[in-house]
Amino acid sequence: MIGLLVAGVIGTAFWGFNENQEKNAVMMQSENNYQRAFHDLSFQIDLLHDEIGSTLAMNSKDRLSPSLAEVWRITSEAQNDLGQLPLVLMPFSKTEDFLQKIGDFSYEHAIKDLDQEPLTDENYEDLEMLYGQAEEIQRELRQVQSHVLNDQLRWLDVDKELQAQEEPMDSPIINGFKNMDEKVEGFKEVHFGADSSGVSANDEEINENLNGDEVDEDKAMKIAEDFLDLDSLEGIEMTETGEGLAYEAYSLMIPDIEHGTTITMDITKKGGHPVWMLNERDVEEESLSLNAASEKAKQFLKKNDYTNMQLVESKQYDNVGVFQFVEMEDDVRIYSDEIVLEVALDEGDIIGFEGFAHLAHPEGDRDTELTMSREEAEEELNPNLQIREHHVAIIENQQGEEVLCHEFYGTKGNDTFRVFINAENGREEIVEKLANPEPVYQ
Repeated sequence: MIGLLVAGVIGTAFWGFNENQEKNAVMMQSENNYQRAFHDLSFQIDLLHDEIGSTLAMNSKDRLSPSLAEVWRITSEAQNDLGQLPLVLMPFSKTEDFLQKIGDFSYEHAIKDLDQEPLTDENYEDLEMLYGQAEEIQRELRQVQSHVLNDQLRWLDVDKELQAQEEPMDSPIINGFKNMDEKVEGFKEVHFGADSSGVSANDEEINENLNGDEVDEDKAMKIAEDFLDLDSLEGIEMTETGEGLAYEAYSLMIPDIEHGTTITMDITKKGGHPVWMLNERDVEEESLSLNAASEKAKQFLKKNDYTNMQLVESKQYDNVGVFQFVEMEDDVRIYSDEIVLEVALDEGDIIGFEGFAHLAHPEGDRDTELTMSREEAEEELNPNLQIREHHVAIIENQQGEEVLCHEFYGTKGNDTFRVFINAENGREEIVEKLANPEPVYQ
């Protein structure tokens, strides 16, 4: 009897342990789903705000319809993410209605023939209002997101609190979403009715444009050593890649002893050209400015014989600076020929390199003669844009063809836009809102 009782107790304990493990696994899966949906929602609202802004900066009916269609698509994604959050027990109808109305408005005008029924002044006023309202929602969501990340808040706890219906509810998530819904309710009613610059590169293009003799493993190691400015490649692992790629390459894994990580990079067999490099190390507290880091990036390119490259965009993500350089030919920016570098802002070392587009688009003779003058191209811009800067550039259009453009940087209110006007026919090829400085949420 004692033996049976002991066996029963052990069996019950084992069963309880398994039940608890399964329950924890289900809860973890639910929490992960909630977190993903919330951060996706925040990302979609960011995109929505930027796309409405780009629509307002456009002056071409050919670009306006696709942009409105993109607004509709983004609102659909945002509604889907919102529906996956555990907010069923909380009044949240105003924000849902707002997203629905934006979707309806953008879809209605996207499918119209804008040549026959162009947007009216009232429509543009409505878009201006939606742009400001989307910014309000974006700000509230970012505030909630900062609480979730900084305080490691759990959505399962929010779900429990909502189901308990205990007042007052003191969750930053619940309070944040309530504030957002109240702001939407106070929005003035709108008359809703009844961007890269085209960079692309593929393996075939890289293979076609590679130059130089084939290198062996020893030569590839030497190239990596010089490229990364390392004294030693002790512990390196090298394999040959090429399956699934149009070009053959060596794949290198180099221990970063100082940081306890691994540097990964590919070097082509033909010519020994670095294709990409990445060192996913933790970047400590920032000690370099973005401008100082850009100088480090320029020095790196110069040391590795990447000439005629011009810095066109700088961004900062956490403690990493990301810099886009493009080839210059006859004072024309070749956006289809770019190199992207990542610089750690703690020590100033290069932790990321991407040269696909540069290898796929080698320097060559391009037609850089302008058919349309700068003044003529400005006539095609939205008159509300204040022009701040002008360049001549070659980009790839939606068909993957290189086109010569006038590149304008303009401001509208507190926002900056980049517009590419086809230098031959005056078509708006690309209109994109540039990112504003990120606010710091406490």
